[in-house]
Amino acid sequence: MTNPLLETWTTPFGLPPFDLISDDDFMPAVETALTQSRANIAAIAENPDAPDFANTIEALERADEQLSRVLGAFYNLAGADSNPKREELQRSFAPMLSAYSSEVSENKALFARIETVWDARDDLDLTDEQQRVLMLTRRGFVRAGAQLEGAKADDLREVTSRLSVLGTDFMQNLLADERDWFMKLSDDDLTGLPDFVVASAKAAGEEKDAGGPVVTLSRSLIVPFLQFSDRRDLRQKAYEAWGARGANGGETDNRAIAAETLKLRQKRAELLGYDSFADFKLETEMAGTPDAVRDLLMQVWTPAKAAAEADAAVLERMLHADGFDGPLEPWDWRYYSEKRRKELHDLDEAELKPYLQLDRMIEAAFDCANRLFGLSFKPIDGPVYHPDVRLWEVTRDGAHIAVFIGDYFARGSKRSGAWCAAMRSQQRLSGDVRPLVVNVCNFAKPAQGQPALLSYDDARTLFHEFGHALHQMLSDVTYESISGTSVARDFVELPSQLYEHWLEVPAVLAAFATHADTGAPMPDDLLQRMLGAATYDMGFQTVEYVASALVDLGFHDGPAPADPMQKQTEILEEIGMPRAIRMRHATPHFAHVFAGDGYSSGYYSYMWSEVMDADAFAAFEEVGNPFDPATAKLLEETVLSSGGSVDAAELYKSFRGRLPGVEALLKGRGLDKAA
Repeated sequence: MTNPLLETWTTPFGLPPFDLISDDDFMPAVETALTQSRANIAAIAENPDAPDFANTIEALERADEQLSRVLGAFYNLAGADSNPKREELQRSFAPMLSAYSSEVSENKALFARIETVWDARDDLDLTDEQQRVLMLTRRGFVRAGAQLEGAKADDLREVTSRLSVLGTDFMQNLLADERDWFMKLSDDDLTGLPDFVVASAKAAGEEKDAGGPVVTLSRSLIVPFLQFSDRRDLRQKAYEAWGARGANGGETDNRAIAAETLKLRQKRAELLGYDSFADFKLETEMAGTPDAVRDLLMQVWTPAKAAAEADAAVLERMLHADGFDGPLEPWDWRYYSEKRRKELHDLDEAELKPYLQLDRMIEAAFDCANRLFGLSFKPIDGPVYHPDVRLWEVTRDGAHIAVFIGDYFARGSKRSGAWCAAMRSQQRLSGDVRPLVVNVCNFAKPAQGQPALLSYDDARTLFHEFGHALHQMLSDVTYESISGTSVARDFVELPSQLYEHWLEVPAVLAAFATHADTGAPMPDDLLQRMLGAATYDMGFQTVEYVASALVDLGFHDGPAPADPMQKQTEILEEIGMPRAIRMRHATPHFAHVFAGDGYSSGYYSYMWSEVMDADAFAAFEEVGNPFDPATAKLLEETVLSSGGSVDAAELYKSFRGRLPGVEALLKGRGLDKAA
């Protein structure tokens, strides 16, 4: 029998044939693709012709084409619709792929060819993009240990292999905890909950076959429960379960994994000649050094903490007025903050949500992309990996640009959070290859026949992930290794966070924020109240984020802590963490940092990018038009289409003429006047 993963895909636009693929196809496909990749690497390393850019660097760019295609389909499934078989495959693939990666980086003949091309770079008449790809390729090999010999090379291979296994285990443990916990609710337990929360709880109960409404650990359900439930005892139970993910003891406990991960990362850094893992990791980022990161975070921490503590005093008085003694607790904050928001801004999320329909917010994101960049979106049919998944063809002036894939609803088989991925990235080396881009979210699924309603935070998430998608779709480079979001980690969040600003444009909301029942546009007074509350509770939001970023940095900027939980406690005590606020991501469920090392020493990057996004949107404000064609064109030409073909700082300066300071960020968060 043929394996559909290894056949030519005759699907629309080369989408993976999910309707034909079974889980049993993945292991033989990956094994076959790895064999092909190894043969390709050997052919490059053993090529008798003198090394040049085409037969070495470009050949490397093509070496893993089949493997990338298979893994693009698999890892999308593993994150968005997992099952025991796929989890088993993930655990098997991690050491296999790590071993292959080590083989490539340790191939002395291959690295010698790269060095020969590097040494001759000034005589090869390379384009700027080719020079950049050559530099990044060589740097990647060096940072992967290509210059190590003997025992050090062996040690690094063992470290990277073990880290790949630990990252997979961490994510699967977290998914298991999130999937398995839920709290049944009786009719008496629904007091205070608006209809949309009750509907979401009932839908979750149907999925869990619980015989009634439940609260799960999906953010789109537990957060509104914490905002509205009058039952303090149930809020505490739900909040503590949410905070205990990955720290419940037994097989899914992540604390030992975190400790081993940090120890191995430190060893990896030392083997490569760095004092700490943070020094190693930040070398290639815009920030450059741990000190630069800490300086930014502390500039924001001080006013954010002052704002949060002032808010906490008000919320605690509200708690006491309700007859509860003692201090404000973390499971109280969202409840009393929601009540205070209603008092201060006359804003009730239950009043707001009917105007924020998922389908209309998707239309809004598409319309902004059309007005800014001329993109059009047409629903199409094609194979999908889950019935909830939707497909659109993206065109510009009639020409095909990309396929956009939307997967919006929470389910037990999907990991938490929201993300953007490319099942296939844009490049021109192997023809005009157009991207397949997916946005995955975890919004509460409505009851059958009912519209999906979003919170304002949900709507921002949708725009955020679509900003990443635009970075992928508008990519215009030759080489896949620098395509789309293949940029510095503290630059990659600029397009996503920048795109969030268009959700706040009054004309966008006036057009697309329409009532789910009546179709009427959001009343202007409600619109103004919502926008007026945009920075409400920003002390809380900033503190929980910056605390997580400082803990991440503290874990990696120095010797690995023997007990990460103790280190977490020490860092939070040192910065004076308010007692009623906890880290957005405590260590045992800090997937950004421990489910792979993508954001390790890099969780700060959202804030580093926010310094730029606040300043970047000001470029549109300065000309008085959020859809100014000239500014949009410059943004596309300098940032969105360039991928990693140019240094991130240079890209930003090409757009704005200079790098920004932290002032725009503090003003945008309403923290510029905080003590």
